[in-house]
Amino acid sequence: MRIVHFDVPECDNGISALKFLKRRGFSARLVTKLKSTGGLTRGGSILRSIDAVFTGERIDVTLPDGDTLEPNPDLYAAVAYEDEDVVVFDKPPGLPVHPSGGHYYDTLGNLFAAMYTGVTFRPVSRLDRDTSGLCVCAKNTLAAARLAGKVDKVYYAVIDGEILQSGEINAPITRESDSIIKRCVREDGKPAITLYKPIRHANGKTLLEITLVTGRTHQIRAHFAYIGFPLCGDDMYGGDCSEITRQALHCGKVTFSAPISGEQIMVESSLPEDIAKLFGG
Repeated sequence: MRIVHFDVPECDNGISALKFLKRRGFSARLVTKLKSTGGLTRGGSILRSIDAVFTGERIDVTLPDGDTLEPNPDLYAAVAYEDEDVVVFDKPPGLPVHPSGGHYYDTLGNLFAAMYTGVTFRPVSRLDRDTSGLCVCAKNTLAAARLAGKVDKVYYAVIDGEILQSGEINAPITRESDSIIKRCVREDGKPAITLYKPIRHANGKTLLEITLVTGRTHQIRAHFAYIGFPLCGDDMYGGDCSEITRQALHCGKVTFSAPISGEQIMVESSLPEDIAKLFGG
């Protein structure tokens, strides 16, 4: 159970507890839940959302726990960073993030449930099953709300062929008409922008550093297939699978502000062995 303390500054003197909390990233839904659980107090006494707060007071918030997945302690993903509110896993390829059809007990969520008893699994950055790298997960509702849409990610991908200059792919993405999974570029799709920079050439391949302006499903995979350079190992989008059997895509860097302190956090992950081998590493 996470207890967070907030001191009321002079600029918030006399405002309602609800307004005070909303200024700190609390949703109205979370405030309602705090009321029902008695999780909002001042000086040991229950604080109502309509009550005024005053300069110098300390407001204590006990963040509620929620539903959890079935724990599976036999799974493994390295922890690249952790504090009271956030854990960043370095996810191996082949490990789904969420339970879904055929994967009810072998996901990152099941590992999280085994590591953090009674804590709801809240991934705020997600990866495809066969994409490796950093996955940011919040340990409570406040951290999830403050991190939503505010995690900057850098990906690394390998394509078969040479891309010599940095560039941008600006092409709308939608679901392929005959598939529930595959995406494609089509005029009726949602706007999607991918930025890329070549950082290494070897063995007829290019290692790219990629950032996303938008975050569409399969955006990197669909965009590079669209320009004629599908990712190595990506059989869904026409990639060469002779040297690697999953898409050569890795989330290698994440940057975010710590939900409570505001400290800037940067976490990095090295290329996994199967991608490094494409360059003789």
